[in-house]
Amino acid sequence: MGKKRIVKKGGEGDNAGGRNASSRTSRRKLDAGLVYVEATYNNTKMSLADIGGNIVSWSSSGSLGFSGAKKGTPFAAAKVGELLGDRAAAMGIKEVGVFISGVGAGRESSVRGFSSKGIHINSIKDTTPVPHNGPRPPKPRRV
Repeated sequence: MGKKRIVKKGGEGDNAGGRNASSRTSRRKLDAGLVYVEATYNNTKMSLADIGGNIVSWSSSGSLGFSGAKKGTPFAAAKVGELLGDRAAAMGIKEVGVFISGVGAGRESSVRGFSSKGIHINSIKDTTPVPHNGPRPPKPRRV
């Protein structure tokens, strides 16, 4: 004897008033912004920030429903870029600066997907950390 289900009529429920995730992000109007891309071997994350560096919107290939090895593919990164490009266009952003970090497969395709939404890219800067000399090597083996 399970629980009885209650069917709600139109106009009630979680989406009352016509609010959804895209209307929440489109309230803020910006002219320019910054895009941060973190491309790892397993995932691609993108963040959209204002000029002050405050994150306004973000997305990743895992949050779009890609799972496992598919998260690190260029196709998933392009989809992340397109989604963030749509959100940026809804906010009125015309030009951005891009900062790329990481060595994953989605480095270039995420930026291509973002720029396909008609937003001008001023600069692309690679901020991947590179060791000057690396960690100390192991001691020689004694037999």
